[in-house]
Amino acid sequence: MEVTRLLPSEEAEDLLALAREIAAAELTPRASAAEEEARFPREELRVLGRAGLLSLPFPEEVGGGGQPYEVYLQVLEELARSWLAVGISVSVHALACFPLATAGTDEQVAEWLPWMLSGETLGAYCLSEQHSGSDAAALSTRAVREGDAYRVTGSKAWITHGGVADFYSVMVRTSDDGARGISCLLIPGDATGLSSAEPERKMGANSSRTAGIHLDGVLVDAGRLIGREGQGFPIALEALDAGRLGIAACAVGLAQAALDAALDYAGQREQFGRPIGEFQGVAFGLADMAAAVAAARALYLDAARLRDAGLPFGSQAAMAKLVATDTAMRVTTQAIQVHGGYGYTRDFPVERYFREAKVLQIVEGTNQIQRMVIGRALLAGA
Repeated sequence: MEVTRLLPSEEAEDLLALAREIAAAELTPRASAAEEEARFPREELRVLGRAGLLSLPFPEEVGGGGQPYEVYLQVLEELARSWLAVGISVSVHALACFPLATAGTDEQVAEWLPWMLSGETLGAYCLSEQHSGSDAAALSTRAVREGDAYRVTGSKAWITHGGVADFYSVMVRTSDDGARGISCLLIPGDATGLSSAEPERKMGANSSRTAGIHLDGVLVDAGRLIGREGQGFPIALEALDAGRLGIAACAVGLAQAALDAALDYAGQREQFGRPIGEFQGVAFGLADMAAAVAAARALYLDAARLRDAGLPFGSQAAMAKLVATDTAMRVTTQAIQVHGGYGYTRDFPVERYFREAKVLQIVEGTNQIQRMVIGRALLAGA
């Protein structure tokens, strides 16, 4: 199904066309097999990087694409529509670059950000731990100052790109002062003492590598402290606001893929001498799916435009993530129903879409956490 988009420039239209072209040639034909094999799509991500699609929302002067979030997210949606794991990787890479891009010194930005945005590297964002997922302020990974360096010890859990990232933006504890004791360090992927656990065995998105990382006395130059000591928690929360929009866009892309598959099947599958899409029971379901996808898309774009205008958007980002990921779960469920028994088999992609949708309700803060964020914002403004 063709998605009608209102884009702000001809350059944006060209970027969307490029994303669709690469997705059709490099992503769609490989997604199912890669998911079966749990193969991480590093080469496909390099193709996107060389095309400039891994750095879109960052300034041109540091190697970025200089695109507004409104454009970046729609590119991300198109990529996730072909292969969710790739969309997640692009979103997480942007999330990993965010702390340096927004809180780094001019010298740090000039030294590292062009390399991080080169298209040849991948980053990971490290906040969660085994016992401090949603309660991020309770993290325990410790960084102790030793002269001109920090000695980092601890473990991080559920890290996208864990073990394959070229750099890690890591939230660590530099004092025992609760959330005010958290700092952010940029740690090279090849640092001595940094290792990865085995990848998690997941329900879906198997080609998206998720693994814990261990930091066994990793020595990190003090010049890799991003922001000031104790500034890590607000940096982390600001990054998550942007990251939630990335997940919302990925969710809309996945939901659109499920709707496309259901429409195609409903137009071809015949029962009682006519296509099943002509029966009201099926047609109404398809209509509800299409309306839900369009609404979720409009919500994430509204939040993105607020961000681009420099206005507060945290509550809207939480709403977009909540609505888009719940929509992806409902739409993929309905797509299986349209397919009937065939939808429950791996011969059709909707079975995979259904399994992939579930994780989107969990990552970047569970949807219960999104409701807390929205509720607090509402009460604070009442």
